[in-house]
Amino acid sequence: MKGFQSLGADVSVEHGLMIAKSNGLKGANFYINRASVGTTVNVMLAAALAEGTTVLDNPAKEPEIVDTAILLNSMGAKIRGAGTDTIRIEGVESLHGCEHSVIPDRIEAGTFMIAAAAIGGDVLVKNVLSEHLRMPISKLREAGAEITEDDNDIRVVTKSRCRSVDIETAVFPGFATDLQAPFAALLTQAEGTGIIRETIFDNRFRYVDELRRMGADIKVERDTAIIRGVERLSGAPVEAADIRAGVALVIAGLMSEGITEVSGVYHIDRGYEHLEKKFSQLGASIERVNDETDA
Repeated sequence: MKGFQSLGADVSVEHGLMIAKSNGLKGANFYINRASVGTTVNVMLAAALAEGTTVLDNPAKEPEIVDTAILLNSMGAKIRGAGTDTIRIEGVESLHGCEHSVIPDRIEAGTFMIAAAAIGGDVLVKNVLSEHLRMPISKLREAGAEITEDDNDIRVVTKSRCRSVDIETAVFPGFATDLQAPFAALLTQAEGTGIIRETIFDNRFRYVDELRRMGADIKVERDTAIIRGVERLSGAPVEAADIRAGVALVIAGLMSEGITEVSGVYHIDRGYEHLEKKFSQLGASIERVNDETDA
């Protein structure tokens, strides 16, 4: 909202909805207090067609920011500095169509890599850019997984129980906050005690109570989860509170003895296409059960 306002928009919140009006945006200098992907992308999109020049200081540097800038530039925008500490945008009058190949989803790739390490086996993840996953790769190796990187593929082999590791989420290139919940599922059965510190979002451990229902030993203290690995988890009915929490519960269910029922799968569908089919192809016993509550 502050970003839009800096460009001259009239922005307010009414009855829980954001209302934005403008007779024409104008470029401005804007400092992003917290390097937010959503803020960076939205202000960059608005500034692309604003009159004059916009300078964004302290923008997010995630690969998706760079990819968005490449797309917009291919459509006629004038954006420089994406992926650095400052993005400079010269507004243009209009954009045109183009052809663009979107970068691979590093969070989906990272999720399957973590699942392979947590559950065990030999999994080849295709169409992935390993430079986007340096921190997860490092932590999985530290946990004992064997990882082989090729040009566009990553192979994860796990032959024994993983070791516990400590994780602190951070903006790119640090450990992605969207991968901490899946990694927490891995740590529930790892040897030793692992600590996850969440530095990006508040209330990011809502899935912990659901993992506890399955037998996980987790203690949360403010922004930190302390996870002591247990010998086994037990299947239970659990509910997904968001996308990453949902996939963490699926991974935990595949690690558990007995049957796990995950409700709220519409959350999972927002971030993962045909998740149950992909896990089934890897040998998992998993199926989607149609339920009106998940519609």
